[in-house]
Amino acid sequence: MSELTGTQSKKVTKSAALMGAATFLSRIAGLLREQTFAYVFGAGKWTDSFNVAFRIPNMLRDLFAEGALSSAFVPTFNLALEKEGKEKAFRLANLTYNSVFIIAGLLVLLGMIFTPEIVAFLAPKFTQDPEQFKVTVIMTRIMSPFLLLVSWAAISMGLLNSMGVFFMPSVAPAFFNFSMIAAGWLICPYMERLFGMPPIVGMAIGAMIGGALQFGVQVPLLYKKGFKFRFILDFLDPGIKRIVKIMIPGIIGLAATQINVAISTMLGTSQGSGAVSYLSYAFRLVQLPIGLFGVAVAQASLPVMSKLAARDARDEMGNTLADSMRLSYFINIFSCVLMVVLAEPIIRIIYQRGNFTATDTQATASVLRLYSLGLVFFSLVKLMGPVFYTFGETAVPAISSVLSVVSCIVLNLLLIKPMGYRGLAFSNSIASLINAAILFVMLTKKFDILKKDSFYFGFLKLSLVTVIAGAFSGIAYNFCASKLTFLFAEASLMNAIASISLAVLASTLLLYALSLAANIKEVKSAADMFLVKFKRKLAKK
Repeated sequence: MSELTGTQSKKVTKSAALMGAATFLSRIAGLLREQTFAYVFGAGKWTDSFNVAFRIPNMLRDLFAEGALSSAFVPTFNLALEKEGKEKAFRLANLTYNSVFIIAGLLVLLGMIFTPEIVAFLAPKFTQDPEQFKVTVIMTRIMSPFLLLVSWAAISMGLLNSMGVFFMPSVAPAFFNFSMIAAGWLICPYMERLFGMPPIVGMAIGAMIGGALQFGVQVPLLYKKGFKFRFILDFLDPGIKRIVKIMIPGIIGLAATQINVAISTMLGTSQGSGAVSYLSYAFRLVQLPIGLFGVAVAQASLPVMSKLAARDARDEMGNTLADSMRLSYFINIFSCVLMVVLAEPIIRIIYQRGNFTATDTQATASVLRLYSLGLVFFSLVKLMGPVFYTFGETAVPAISSVLSVVSCIVLNLLLIKPMGYRGLAFSNSIASLINAAILFVMLTKKFDILKKDSFYFGFLKLSLVTVIAGAFSGIAYNFCASKLTFLFAEASLMNAIASISLAVLASTLLLYALSLAANIKEVKSAADMFLVKFKRKLAKK
């Protein structure tokens, strides 16, 4: 590996670490949000209504804002920054903000007009309960402007990431989560008394306030970097045309995961009360490692890959991509095994209190195991898809996504009868595997490093050490749960928390030891970096 390539890979690793730390804070806030939601509302009719209502703007956010828009804006902004300078790049950013205001505003308006039809399509069973249908429509309309706010937040994040600011943009979603938590305790209890609506509607108001905060906290950093908002419009600007050219098929290219989940939501409404909530609670837990590690690595690598693409540094791009893939795979395969092995205690610790029962725990844990099988592939799709956009190519991700969606629909129909709502989670994981496999095969045609035996051997080593260490966590958990009975009752929450903490610690230490023995460079580099920082701190003292 060249010295420059090594520098780029270190930049990705360092940026991913910063984003991972920030995202960790955000995801912890997200877990507190989910705990609040589960405690106050449990899993039933009204939680199904909220999940369907939030799924609509949330799906558009992932497709339009944090998906295709980010993937199109970041490489285009970096190209302008490299070739034309900061002033022209900032002009492009303003054009993007204002264009999104017009387009997303129209989408929001149309969404609010046709909300009843959209809800009836996504949740046909709700039409049989007029009250549930009405409340779902109200919540969907309240949360519709969320799309515009998070679109602006996504542009801000891409702009700041491109200028080397990673921590605060990644922690911004925490403000959304805190807003939802506050709504659960401060708004929901008064909805029925003041407005004659079910308490769950307060969560929709909290989501809107949270979207505004997610954008607003990034604005001071933009000004600090010299950016100023100006209202200018030019739909014929070459940069805007390039963004649109990448975005339109890119919406299809990055759509697989969200469309698959939307299909699951639609079919899940036919599986009885609570099924949609089980799927939602489990999927949000799977999003924790995806956000912490998968998205962090993908977002950290995209500005680096974009700048290398602007310089036509193909070999350096290949090495950076290979390192990013190994890093993402290493962390996510370990997380996958942990979630499969420890699914039930994880759900019990996080959700089982208030209106969320032991039966809900077992049902959600069974879904979590099946969603976890696709964790690695969800993350790799997030990483590999945008690579094509750095070349201005969009056909491959679009075709891959279509094939993935078609396979998911077929699998849903095949598995829903024998497996029920669990089959919907399993089909999503298989569809993500298909999507990731297609993208990877096409990337091997661009980067020779992805064809080398050493690349595959490295993945084999990663798989062996992570699976062994992850599987050990189950043995460690059962051992700790039985031995800690002198402190806590075996079925108690405190026993579960202590046992799972010790089990994860033991399996992580085993993973570290096995990785050093197998000479896995990702762990060795992280250890070296930690030792250097530790020695510097000692030297200062």
